[in-house]
Amino acid sequence: MQLITTTPSFYGQMTNVRSGLCSIFAGLRKGCLASGFMLIFSPISLAQTAIPPAVQVVINGHRLPENTYTLYVKEVGHQTPLLAVNEHLPLNPASTIKTLTTLAALELLGPTYTWKTDVYALGEISEGTLQGDLLIRGGGDPFLVEEHLRSLLKTLQRRGVNNITGDLIIDAHLFHPSVSQEPLIDNDSRRAYNVLPHALMVNFQTVNFYFYPHANGRDVIINADPALPNLAIVNQLSQRDAACSGFQRGIRFDVDSAGNTVTFSGRFPSRCDEYVLARSVLDAPAYAYGLFKQLWQELGGEFNGSLREKALPSDPSLTPIVRHASPPLADVIKSINKYSNNMMTRQLLLTMGLERAGAPATVEKGIEALHAYLQTHNIDHSQMVMVNGSGLSRDVRLTSAMLGDVLERGYQRPVMAEFVASLPLSGMDGTMRTRLTREGPAGSMHVKTGSLDNVAGVAGYVHARSGKHYVVIAILNHTAADTGPGQELADALLNWVWTQ
Repeated sequence: MQLITTTPSFYGQMTNVRSGLCSIFAGLRKGCLASGFMLIFSPISLAQTAIPPAVQVVINGHRLPENTYTLYVKEVGHQTPLLAVNEHLPLNPASTIKTLTTLAALELLGPTYTWKTDVYALGEISEGTLQGDLLIRGGGDPFLVEEHLRSLLKTLQRRGVNNITGDLIIDAHLFHPSVSQEPLIDNDSRRAYNVLPHALMVNFQTVNFYFYPHANGRDVIINADPALPNLAIVNQLSQRDAACSGFQRGIRFDVDSAGNTVTFSGRFPSRCDEYVLARSVLDAPAYAYGLFKQLWQELGGEFNGSLREKALPSDPSLTPIVRHASPPLADVIKSINKYSNNMMTRQLLLTMGLERAGAPATVEKGIEALHAYLQTHNIDHSQMVMVNGSGLSRDVRLTSAMLGDVLERGYQRPVMAEFVASLPLSGMDGTMRTRLTREGPAGSMHVKTGSLDNVAGVAGYVHARSGKHYVVIAILNHTAADTGPGQELADALLNWVWTQ
């Protein structure tokens, strides 16, 4: 198929071949279908040079200005795109930029790369008791979830430690303190998507609060998972006779200045069987301490110490009593891309900077690692603005031409299988689970989604019904793009590519 490289102002008028051509070439209206006219344009198939009609319907229907979107389609292995609209226009890509961060990580770190969390016994161990402190040195593991921490502690007990007389010391010096002090995209620091990186990040630093109407018709039951011993919950909720709807189901969420007491107030709908709020309440060290204490006691261990933060003492004789390895990177990026986990992506960027430039890890080192990656592979990134690798920023920018080159590379490298498998599968899983579910498109697309206020996009691959494989990108930066128009634009393009 021939190249389609368009400017929306031109092709936006071409709602059909005849009316489009006649309105543009007004002086030729009378003879616009004459054979001489067609001979002039014979090297290009008109059906291939217009924005696909279904896509144009979305553009027209939402009156999308020509400088608010980019569309890019290219068959893998071909030199020129099939469709290229505003491909050099820098736009905010939201989470579609995670495709760049994860592919670079696969190539720079390797699919089997793992993060290490080391545990040190700072004292003598005698008859199951550590006479001293326990130190955990964070290695930047983005996937140190509850079950992994439990496994680590069980290993510690197998090594002969059941009771700890001292404190829990957390060493997070592998990351520079600035990485936990980055500005937020909004003012809601308690939202799970706003969790900032930390060298000892446990369980995404998130608590799930579950709400149930009490059988007495007045009260509301609140359960927290995990039930951290250093987090107090004040329940001021009451029931109201209503369907299970409304913002946060009428629940108000407040945290005290110390960050260790959360208060729930408001009136909860009586017809809610269950409702869950995922929130970040404690900071990273306090969360790790609370979950450690809860799990240690569940495992039958004794510990009544406090939390302290400091670096591992400089003593060459100290060796870890336990070293926990994360799942391999190839598995970790599935959680990043399929569910668009921002914190994990930010930790990944920091890791690339750490491996390239040494400790302590900083955002700047991570961004430099990405720039070097693109430079090494001759991918023009002159218009890219990188902020944190996750797309959770109002300032990030890139072009679809650049991202298209990245995805083209991703499909032709040895890590292709791991990379493509990490992307949401249309109509089946991740953030694409409920999109393009009809037979045919469902399961035929591996696509990363992205969404912020007034931003929506997709970037990935379509395995067309012809057997061809296409790189596809659609990004919209426009008022309310994330509330419907952006998805409509992207899905229309993805459906069209599938038919090619």
